Amino acid sequence: MGATGLAPNPTEYRERLRQQTDEQLDAWVAELMRDVAVRRGVVKVVADLQRTAHLDERAFRRVFARGGGAPHVVGKDAQGHLVVPAIALHFLVPGLRVELPEARERLIAYLVSSFDEIVYV
Repeated sequence: MGATGLAPNPTEYRERLRQQTDEQLDAWVAELMRDVAVRRGVVKVVADLQRTAHLDERAFRRVFARGGGAPHVVGKDAQGHLVVPAIALHFLVPGLRVELPEARERLIAYLVSSFDEIVYV
């Protein structure tokens, strides 16, 4: 696999991701969250992660805090979307690892769901 980990399609991409170390996956997820937040906003990152990791608001808040994020910075925007400061998104990765036995597969699901974003970035 190349340095980017990209593949010609999402199915092959998922298989390639499964061959990576947890450290590499965590780094890619944190980088993707940062890049998508810059281009499309924190709301998109949070919503996509909630969907692919199967986190309701309460679980999201718990994962964020368990990863080292300050619980008081989790909030909602004017439209009611759950948000955290962009600079703190990375806390979600270790939080998922601590909270969920299936964190690896959920992180892979997040990367695969963002396949088109990765190709663009």
